[in-house]
Parts: sequence; C-alpha cells; structure tokens
Amino acid sequence: MENILISGASSGLGKALALRYAKEGNNLILIGRNESQLQQVQKEIENDGGKAHFIVCDLTNSTSIKELSNHIHKVDVLINNAGIGHFGPLEHYTEQQIDDMLRLNVKGTILLTQVIVPLLKESKGRILNIISTAGLRGKENESIYCASKFAVAGFTKSLQKELEVIPIRVTGVYMGGMNTPFWNQSNHVSNTSTLMSPAEVANTIFLQDDGRMEIVIERKN
Repeated sequence: MENILISGASSGLGKALALRYAKEGNNLILIGRNESQLQQVQKEIENDGGKAHFIVCDLTNSTSIKELSNHIHKVDVLINNAGIGHFGPLEHYTEQQIDDMLRLNVKGTILLTQVIVPLLKESKGRILNIISTAGLRGKENESIYCASKFAVAGFTKSLQKELEVIPIRVTGVYMGGMNTPFWNQSNHVSNTSTLMSPAEVANTIFLQDDGRMEIVIERKN
C-alpha cells in the first residue's frame, strides 16, 4: 500500500486517478479547493472498499500550501494534477486569466512539490506531473496555457536530474484532451465527445506508472 497525494482530485482526471489508484488498496490523500466535491470522491472510494481522506487546499495560496505539512506525514507518490486553462487568440486574454494560469499551473505545482519533497526523500517515492501535450508542442489558441505547461515540463526535466541520486523518480505525463468540464467555459473544442474519458487516461497512467521519465498519451482520432 502506498500513500498517494493527488492535487485537483475533486473532479476530472484527478478524481479518475484517485478512484483508479484506490482500487489497488492504496491510501489516497485528496487535495483541492472544493470541499463538497472532495468529500464525494472520498465517499465513492470508501463505498468501493478503499481508503481516502481529503484536505482542502488552495494551490494559488502559498500559506494554504505550507499548512499541508501540519496534516501530512507520509507520502509515497505525489501526483501534481491541478490546473486551469483559458483559450483563445493571444490578444483576447485578460491579465487576470494569464495570472490565474501561471499561478496555479506553474507556481502551485512548484510550491506543492517543495512542501512534499522532504516526505518523498524519506519514502524514496515518486512524482508524476500531469502536463498534457500542450507541454510538448505549441497549439493554436493555447499560447498561455502552452507557456504554463512548457514551464512545468522544464521543471519536471530539472527535477529528474536533481532528484535521481536520492532516488526520487519523476515522470512527466503528456496526454491529449479529455472529455471533462475543463472545456465548459470555452468553445475552443467543439465536440468533446470525441475526446478520451478521464477514466481511460487514468487507467493508462496507472498501468505505465513504473518510474519511467515520460508517459505520452496522444489524443484519440
């Protein structure tokens, strides 16, 4: 049994990952901002015979992240999944939208990893950074989102070198678009039914989670 911390675990891929890893007898630590949704994920896991607890944490707030150290004492796997996306032509982005993406996608990932790495050093665990294929190549109408994901890709590649001697294994996960509420506030993707489900992606990540440096899951045709 491993203690697995997942950020952004209240919905979408984070929830699907929590449900998938819980099926194998792992203890899930669910992190997110929405208490009622986290509670529901915990209930689903426990109703299926699994183990989970949640901690409300705002990854855009450094104080909230630092307080995690008062509640978490053992982590074997950190899955940095939380993220946000705004889409459209470059000139249409507001400064607030740019700040929101960089603050959560980049800074939130870095600060959470900073807090959890001492625990991973004790367990000689591993990190999975959920990046998306937006961290591999530029995409039309995704300039700022891609910028944030390229930053996380660079962070991931640097950690792979920095932590290999411990050893903490670090995996960059690059997947195509999924059929989740992520797209609800955008007309960027016209037909989300053609996208992979979070459960499909979560299962592929689980099956390939063996410490490799990259997991690449391309969008299905």
